Amino acid sequence: MSYRPRPGLPVVDAMTPAVLVLAGPVTPGEVTGLCAVVRARLEGCRSRVVVCDVGGLGPPGLGAVDLLARLQLTARRAGGRIRLRDPDPALHALLDLVGLRFEVEGQPEEREPALGVEEAVEPGDPPP
Repeated sequence: MSYRPRPGLPVVDAMTPAVLVLAGPVTPGEVTGLCAVVRARLEGCRSRVVVCDVGGLGPPGLGAVDLLARLQLTARRAGGRIRLRDPDPALHALLDLVGLRFEVEGQPEEREPALGVEEAVEPGDPPP
């Protein structure tokens, strides 16, 4: 049995993560629905990441921390994770304060230097 290859480039499935935009203060009644959305987006996404745009979430508080913790737990149970986009610095500090670590879009990973950063050379240092 033989087949003829199709002309042109092969079809490639891009592994772009799904995006969930969180706007305004989220009420406790909406959290369950948002968890279901994260679960559904992970099922339909090959990258196993859901990007949560938290820029419009509103002032950071314990409600936002609870929401993000539940979304991350839901994503982990579904075999994925969430990544934050555009978090307020105060929200990022609050998440660190309560011990929750999230991957943030645009930040280099741990132990990875930021792009465009060069090490300084002190006078008297031997050449590399």
